Amino acid sequence: MSNNKIKNVEVKYFNIPLEGNLVDALHGKHDSFELITATIFMEDGRKGTGYTYTGGIGGTAISKLLVNDLVPRLIGREFTTPDEMNIYMNQCIHYVARGGIASFAISALDIAFWDIKLKTENIAISDLYGTRNEKIRTYFGGIDLMLTEKELLQNIEDQLGKGHTAIKIKLGKENEDEDIERVKAVRNLIGRDAMFMVDANMVWTVPQAIRMAKRLEEFNITWLEEPTNPDDFEGYARIGQATSIPIAMGENLHTIYEHKFALDIARIRYPIPDCSNVCGITGFLKVGEMAKERGLSVSSHGMQELHVNVLGALTNAGFLEYHSFPICDYIVEPLKIVNGYIEPSKTTGVGINFDWGKLKKYMD
Repeated sequence: MSNNKIKNVEVKYFNIPLEGNLVDALHGKHDSFELITATIFMEDGRKGTGYTYTGGIGGTAISKLLVNDLVPRLIGREFTTPDEMNIYMNQCIHYVARGGIASFAISALDIAFWDIKLKTENIAISDLYGTRNEKIRTYFGGIDLMLTEKELLQNIEDQLGKGHTAIKIKLGKENEDEDIERVKAVRNLIGRDAMFMVDANMVWTVPQAIRMAKRLEEFNITWLEEPTNPDDFEGYARIGQATSIPIAMGENLHTIYEHKFALDIARIRYPIPDCSNVCGITGFLKVGEMAKERGLSVSSHGMQELHVNVLGALTNAGFLEYHSFPICDYIVEPLKIVNGYIEPSKTTGVGINFDWGKLKKYMD
């Protein structure tokens, strides 16, 4: 049927400055983030918008992959289901790009396909399975290794004042004792029972991660995120076996197969996929299903404005990261944090409407 054919796809690239530099142990300084949007136009007038993002590098490559390779293969093609389109897009470019920037590019288009599907069905994604969660527990994910201890505590107090009740900080200082002192100070500030995560951004060796995990155990840590290289699934298993702290990972796993290895080999207890790089909502939902089959919840990394809506559909929804890259500042409907929770959008589609006027000055 011609009315279900793809007419055109509009790709936009934005480079958005951050307020000050954000620092973690692996990437160093972030002074901007990149936003790449993809709007799919159907022959019958329907349209949907998806997007992906980066930490300030690689976005132009993603944009080029979309414009030069994926979009030409979609124009004129029948839109069937997001899952079938996802498979097709992966087949188109699998030989040169399995995972990596391919997953970022496919994610933007997949989210757009979901937006079209859900708008056609006149439902919000949080109502996808008929079991909508009224609110999702959120936590503030700081990129804060550059802060002094005093500045770190002030930043956390500011976030608590905005409605957050759970906090994640970065670890990975050259002096391990300094990491421990920062954790101790934060725990004293937020109280013994508040949810408190730590993230090492992959910089420790396995022996170092085990040593640090044991030192962290006294602080009632909710999870230890990415303690070592995410490709070392066996290493993750060793870390998890050596500590009582649950291990988390996911943002650097860009295929559903990598997530399966993380669940079955690394034996992580908190899977944290990101719709921006796991082939979109389709990939995220599959990771969520794998987690459910293993008796686990699924949490999210970044893109809080979208993930709150996706988690809103899942019976095993875990925790929503409120990330330090503020894509949510560029949507029409702002997020509202109330006592550590955010309500999923009831808007049909994926629930994201960008403020294009606000974004315009950052467009390349």
